[in-house]
Amino acid sequence: MEVDNIECVSSSDGFDEDEIHHHPNILSQFGASSKPSYHNVLNSNIPSTSVHELLECPVCTNSMYPPIHQCHNGHTLCSTCKIRVHNRCPTCRQELGDIRCLALEKVAESLELPCKYFSLGCPDIFPYYSKLKHEAMCNFRPYSCPYAGSECAVVGDIPFLVSHVRDDHKVDMHSGCTFNHRYVKSNPREVENATWMLTVFHCFGQYFCLHFEAFQLGMAPVYMAFLRFMGDEADARNYSYSLEVGGNGRKLAWEGTPRSIRDSHRKVRDSHDGLIIQRNMALFFSGGERKELKLRVTGRIWKEQQNPDGGACIPNLCS
Repeated sequence: MEVDNIECVSSSDGFDEDEIHHHPNILSQFGASSKPSYHNVLNSNIPSTSVHELLECPVCTNSMYPPIHQCHNGHTLCSTCKIRVHNRCPTCRQELGDIRCLALEKVAESLELPCKYFSLGCPDIFPYYSKLKHEAMCNFRPYSCPYAGSECAVVGDIPFLVSHVRDDHKVDMHSGCTFNHRYVKSNPREVENATWMLTVFHCFGQYFCLHFEAFQLGMAPVYMAFLRFMGDEADARNYSYSLEVGGNGRKLAWEGTPRSIRDSHRKVRDSHDGLIIQRNMALFFSGGERKELKLRVTGRIWKEQQNPDGGACIPNLCS
């Protein structure tokens, strides 16, 4: 979808109103390689062992988990690849049948291996059959690109992704914990499904992504603004943010905790975890004849601190 003109005014801390014009084609695919870029974060120095090599599927090269299949000649492969090779052994081309390699499954059960993200800082060692489950949720695993509006496959650590969204996706970067955006769109009734990642903010030594989306909520066209934290969920809970939108003597306000970029922008949108404005209300805030969207969204980010006396959280506002 192509939006002809989006004008965004952004300022941090001072609420200045210098205009920033965003690229009109907000939903264009990012022209990077479709293959994931791992930013050299997954280069493992774990020494291979003969047992570990035995547990590697010869077809997909992934580690094998029960049921591990073998042919009559003893060649093994994983259950997923058994279907892919149409029940023929990829090594000797004999029919596989339904023979389980129980001995290899028992050997795997006795192994303990480091997490594959150990080179990124994960210190833990896991039983072979628990390792895969841990790696899916490991706090040291790389993050996916948080850019909304394209299916970017780049992954990496936070410093790398900050540079990536700035240099490759041309996302605006601001320092400070308050912001003031204005969205101007002619013919807003023509926009039923659109997504913007407007700005990345740097405050408290962390990075936050401000998103603005247009979509259908049931039968009603709505806009939604929300914030995502560039880090894990546990760290995101240390921060709060507020958003306000208004005009004509009325306003709507939202206060919440930013979601981690572990959750995709689509997941956050579908959970309605942000400031939702019905289109008719947004046009009312815009004033005039309600034919043009002129929506101003202001907000701030603060850090919750533990009160040493009462144990309650008290806000630490960014000056």
